[in-house]
Amino acid sequence: MLLAGEDWRRTFDAMEQEAWRLETLPVYRVPQEDEAIRRFLAGEPVAREATQPWFGRVQAYVASGRGVGRVHVVTQPLSDYLRFEFEHYRHNVEAGEAVRILDVTDRTNPLEGVQDFWMFDRSRVVLMNYQQDGTQIGREVHEGDAEPFRKYQSIAISDSVPFEEYVQGLVP
Repeated sequence: MLLAGEDWRRTFDAMEQEAWRLETLPVYRVPQEDEAIRRFLAGEPVAREATQPWFGRVQAYVASGRGVGRVHVVTQPLSDYLRFEFEHYRHNVEAGEAVRILDVTDRTNPLEGVQDFWMFDRSRVVLMNYQQDGTQIGREVHEGDAEPFRKYQSIAISDSVPFEEYVQGLVP
């Protein structure tokens, strides 16, 4: 089953404990972000207001006792898009999202070949389908066993570091 629009929003709102994301791409092509990326690359900071409504939703989930987290697999040098996204992550962390980074620049990627996904309550998985250039082509409910995805999550978390720790080690 494919998820879009309100069905996608309801998937988040229905979680009871946690929404967790694995991101593996260096670029996500989102047409709505084109202008914001252009401004960022021109030196304009990413304001917290630019991260709405996600910022507010994360705050509400966390305030209700639910968690939101992600691990992004990266290599250096970071793409322009990742540098832009990292500015969003600063705000996401402020809202209460547990953002972690798995840098595989100088090591084997323990999640090589694993596609992007969201997992809700460690039991419901939504596969994020992208074209090679990072353009999203759909979200698909995984009908099989969630156990492999719980293992991917465990590997991603154990092999990554908190976002704040990671960015402290970056050279500007």
